[in-house]
Amino acid sequence: MSLDLLFKRAFGDQQSTRFGSGWASGVLAVFAGSLALGGVLCFRFPEWLTTPALRSHYSVPILRRIVQLLLVVSFISAALSLSLRRRKVLGITGMALCLVASLLGGSSIPLADRVEARTGMGLDWFLLNLLLLAAVFVPLERSWPLRSNQGAFRRGWTTDGAHFLVSHLGVQLFSLAALAPAIWLGKQLSLEGWTGRVQSIPWPLQFLLTVVAADLAQYWAHRAIHRFPVLWRLHAVHHSSEAMDWLAGSRMHPIDALLVRVCVLFTLTWAGVSASVMAAYLIFVSFHAVWIHANIRGNFAWLEPFLVTPRIHHFHHALEREAFDKNFAIHLPFLDRLFGTFYLPRGRWPVGYGLGRDSMPDGYWAQLAAPFRR
Repeated sequence: MSLDLLFKRAFGDQQSTRFGSGWASGVLAVFAGSLALGGVLCFRFPEWLTTPALRSHYSVPILRRIVQLLLVVSFISAALSLSLRRRKVLGITGMALCLVASLLGGSSIPLADRVEARTGMGLDWFLLNLLLLAAVFVPLERSWPLRSNQGAFRRGWTTDGAHFLVSHLGVQLFSLAALAPAIWLGKQLSLEGWTGRVQSIPWPLQFLLTVVAADLAQYWAHRAIHRFPVLWRLHAVHHSSEAMDWLAGSRMHPIDALLVRVCVLFTLTWAGVSASVMAAYLIFVSFHAVWIHANIRGNFAWLEPFLVTPRIHHFHHALEREAFDKNFAIHLPFLDRLFGTFYLPRGRWPVGYGLGRDSMPDGYWAQLAAPFRR
């Protein structure tokens, strides 16, 4: 039985899911309660659950306030759902999560001055990304949906959620796996004095050049992945989603993601960009990559000559034969125009997404194994 079906059986009913029916407040209660409980666990077990590279950058008072706010939101939303909805599963679940988080200490758990552990699961990174991305994109997709009948819990959303979860919980492992070969290659091919000249470039211009260099590397890596069958079998996992939204971009085979990241990080390491520019680029790509997959309508025609928009990237995932192997650039559409792979019909969106007649199994583990099966 798929996770989508299990979710529907556990939380679904015949009542309306419109705003004001108690459905939205119930979902919010479960979401906020889950985040609050995860935050409390990170406070209680920082040496096991948090990311070493991020620990020193946190403002603990702000994180405590966020957990407090999530607990309040979860409690109020659960109470509202319980009062409005005939079936109480969502409200009870949200209330239970809130209660467990509070019994474990809430946001008042004392923290050691310093955590020495050099490894951690990365639960903090997952929770922060989920909170920020959901807070931005769920309201946008709810308010201005491209496909209004799709809904947040469309077919395959639990599979995409599993991809999101594993990639963020494994952030330390993925980072080391991508950075180690990139740094080694960068040192082997480094040019004497090059780094100093690059880092002397004014910060805004250095950032723009970083975006160009990263997307150029990404363009050719992406194009090669589509060109060679052995690589396409991995990348087909990403193209298998038949719905586009903020979560769909997370559906990616880890080997596929690793190959692209090595190419990009090698380019930036070899170029010698400063640490602050590298960090700014990673923040930019984190939000931009989610936005271009999102289920958001809007006229971004004024941006299309300069920046990849949802409509441009949606055609990369389109079922139309004319759109196959087009729009490889992630950020800069001029690269596709330059290399003859740009496709953007005037005034319309794709009719559908996915692999067409080709099939991809549902479920995270089945999709990891699929590229290696005949």
